[in-house]
Amino acid sequence: MRIGKKAKEPDTFMRIRIAFTGGGTAGHVFPGIAVCRTLREKTDAEIFWIGSRAGMEKRLAAAAGIAYRGIPAGKLRRYPSLKNLFDVWRVLAGFFRSFFVLISLRPSLLFSKGGYVSVPPVLAARLLGIPIITHESDFDPGLATRINARCAEKILLSYPETARYFSSRLRAKVVVTGNPVRAAILSGDAARGRELVGCPAVLPLVLTLGGSLGSAAVNDLVSSIAQRLCRRAFLVHQTGRAGDSTAGLPHDRYFARPFFSEELPHLLAAAALVISRAGANTLWELAAAGKPSILIPLPEKKSRGDQIRNARVFEDAGAAVVLDEEKVRPADLLAIVEKLLDNNDSLRRMADEARRLFVSDSSERIADEILALLPRRAQ
Repeated sequence: MRIGKKAKEPDTFMRIRIAFTGGGTAGHVFPGIAVCRTLREKTDAEIFWIGSRAGMEKRLAAAAGIAYRGIPAGKLRRYPSLKNLFDVWRVLAGFFRSFFVLISLRPSLLFSKGGYVSVPPVLAARLLGIPIITHESDFDPGLATRINARCAEKILLSYPETARYFSSRLRAKVVVTGNPVRAAILSGDAARGRELVGCPAVLPLVLTLGGSLGSAAVNDLVSSIAQRLCRRAFLVHQTGRAGDSTAGLPHDRYFARPFFSEELPHLLAAAALVISRAGANTLWELAAAGKPSILIPLPEKKSRGDQIRNARVFEDAGAAVVLDEEKVRPADLLAIVEKLLDNNDSLRRMADEARRLFVSDSSERIADEILALLPRRAQ
């Protein structure tokens, strides 16, 4: 170094960065955030998230202190729709925006948590030669994961059986890691959960979750039995965006909100029973919290059937009762809830089976897979 010359600052090009992508629902974001937090304990690499400009992932990433880059996002559909004509341009715009974000920030690796917003960043990373890891939460992979897996160095799965959905070439890249959940889910306080909603200690708390976007069908079923159920239990209801059907249900044993965030771990801890959709992330959080559940998965005419297959895993394990949305009547749901609340032994067995499904070190496993592909100086 010459005398009188200022020492040169480390070139930002040399910084190790890890890009995350995924979104559309909380189930594509919360597991990724859990991995981000584990990585922060293991490495000083910079982490940023690529997601849609208006999606919930932007808010959730900001709350977790993760730098964010928004891109245009178009939904991938397997069925004919006029919306596909517009969304194909959004996908292309998302690809070009992702390309420039990745060129600018030069991450050493891209981790995809899935959802349609993840496809453009993955394709851009592939073109730029950036290593890619993709993770699937569902029992069977969605379209985004099927596309992303072709570009990935590693395909991380929650269930070992999911490997059969991939070709033999892609199965060689598969690693079974389980599905990460937020650390907060494991530290919920039941007394705090009861306090938040005003539930007396003498009443069982029944928690209803319709997923991060809400479910009109689940809301309709629950609102139909709410008055009768509240005679013997305290009902807590996450209504989501579809919450209008719960209007007009005032009761001192009924508590409803569109969405639970920081409160959810405490409400789960307090719940004797959970009525829920069967999104992958919700199920893994139920497993982590050890909660018996009644699952009402999205029917195939409204989805690709992934929730049905997710729910069957929990039913086969003895952790849940699964109901068909297209066949179940309010009286059927009420009868099952009351039967379970009358049988503490059944609730305990279901809770034990739910806990057995949970992979407690999933975040660690995924973080280690990411670190294995990073340059040594990041570790």
